[in-house]
Amino acid sequence: MPQAVNRLDILGFGEAMVLFEARGLEAASNVDVSVAGAELNLCAAAARAGASTALCTRVGDDPLGRRVLAEAEALGVSTALIQVDPTRPTGLFLKDIQPDGQRRVHYYRRGSAASAMDDASLVLQADPRLVAISGITPMLGDGPLSAVFELARSCRLAFDPNFRPAFGVAQIEVARELLPHVDILILGMDEAGPLLGAATPEEVFAAFRSSFSGEVVVKAGPDGCYVPGAHLPSVATSIVDPVGAGDAFGGGYLAARLRGLSQVDAARLGNELAACVIAAPGDTAGLADWSPAGQAATQNRLPSGSAGTTKSAPSG
Repeated sequence: MPQAVNRLDILGFGEAMVLFEARGLEAASNVDVSVAGAELNLCAAAARAGASTALCTRVGDDPLGRRVLAEAEALGVSTALIQVDPTRPTGLFLKDIQPDGQRRVHYYRRGSAASAMDDASLVLQADPRLVAISGITPMLGDGPLSAVFELARSCRLAFDPNFRPAFGVAQIEVARELLPHVDILILGMDEAGPLLGAATPEEVFAAFRSSFSGEVVVKAGPDGCYVPGAHLPSVATSIVDPVGAGDAFGGGYLAARLRGLSQVDAARLGNELAACVIAAPGDTAGLADWSPAGQAATQNRLPSGSAGTTKSAPSG
């Protein structure tokens, strides 16, 4: 049985997979292997920024599942709520680096252990201050979909829509159903139109504020990010692999907000972590290059009270 997890800042609920990456996969004789997944990436960034984090997921009883467990722990993310499924495999994905540097990603997650996640009680019992979910998780299957909505009704929720073309309009519809339950929306500018009918950051803030009570931050890729009343340019100086940057931004932003920083300061920290991830291959390797000075800044801003997981808790 999973061990108890106490007073977590952020708990990610979603799939972690093993990534195989190479330049020209068709002819490659060597590949780089790592572990990734939207919620794991976010939790790893938040942990790097000083937050206590855990991942709730399922992995197979196989070498890939054991690798997920080991690498999550190495990233500072608790694995106490990761269940091992004796019959289903761990998901994996391939990243094929093209001659022009572009990445083509191929997912192999159908029937994975995480597609059978259906128990929200583990998260509720852990009582984190915030639950982080991407729009990928409810699309993994009926079990994850049901669990996501149970958590959304009961927990303070941070949500990154993370739209994927393979999921089509169904993913957008699920995200719209989740919006009334979202406390912190981490939205890509390219997702604003399908989700909110907005074409600019200002329209995003107006549309969200008119219908919902939470807060929103807008990721704009090379253009940095936006919070109400402020644009923060990207601080990236080197771009090696942009995949995972949005997750790193979200982890830094949430860690800072839970420690009482303003949206502007939280977004600044998110930008710093995203820049580190962009400058290295893989989804999380660049986190090791982030200066701990930012970590000290967030730790020194801990609020005097603690927030629980329920909707009635203060936002910190």
